[in-house]
Amino acid sequence: MISLHVIGLTPSQDEKGRQFLNPDYIASVLRSGALPLVLPLTGDEACLEEALGRIDGLLLTGGADVGPDRYGEEKLSFCGETAPERDRMEFFLCRRALDKNLPLLAICRGHQVLNCVLGGTLYQDVAAQYGDSLKHPCYDTPRDPVHGVTAAEDSRLFRITGMRSLRVNSRHHQAVKDLGRGLAVSARAEDGLIEGIELPDRKFVVGVQWHPESLSDRYAEAQRLFDALAEACE
Repeated sequence: MISLHVIGLTPSQDEKGRQFLNPDYIASVLRSGALPLVLPLTGDEACLEEALGRIDGLLLTGGADVGPDRYGEEKLSFCGETAPERDRMEFFLCRRALDKNLPLLAICRGHQVLNCVLGGTLYQDVAAQYGDSLKHPCYDTPRDPVHGVTAAEDSRLFRITGMRSLRVNSRHHQAVKDLGRGLAVSARAEDGLIEGIELPDRKFVVGVQWHPESLSDRYAEAQRLFDALAEACE
């Protein structure tokens, strides 16, 4: 049975202005026993503030690149398509969720937004700026594990999954570079790239670079992230 706990999810938007969301997110939240509520993509802060008052947790989803202006850099040639309106919305939601100590799960782009909101920076392209010893963007296998990450033993991520070594999918070409204020690294890929972050002093603030929503129907450790978010809404 679905509980009364409501988790707000942020949508993507295509070039025609149509808003959409990968159904894997919705299915993962439903399996956790919470009710997913897809928020409208809007810059109306009064509307967003009202939405924050009606949800018990927030899930920042994947999508387009975060605008480099959001972390004080010029856009380089290898940066991908950005979404300024979505940046405005999600940076506001993330800041206010942190202010309100609202449980927050941040996935892929959301993980990067969380880092930037707290003053961190990003690699605009991992292969160009960090190295290509490990292929991170594996867009042709979106629902399959393609490399490993190691969770820190003292991390919330480890406590949630119960696993030090996780196999994850990889649909990103950007990643956390300089860590934001107060954040702790909870997981790194085999090449040392940061793949998990969290705020240890908050009720529940967890970011992961991979896409657990596309693994959660087959891998219990992926579903546990959504279960933990729902539990934090109690």
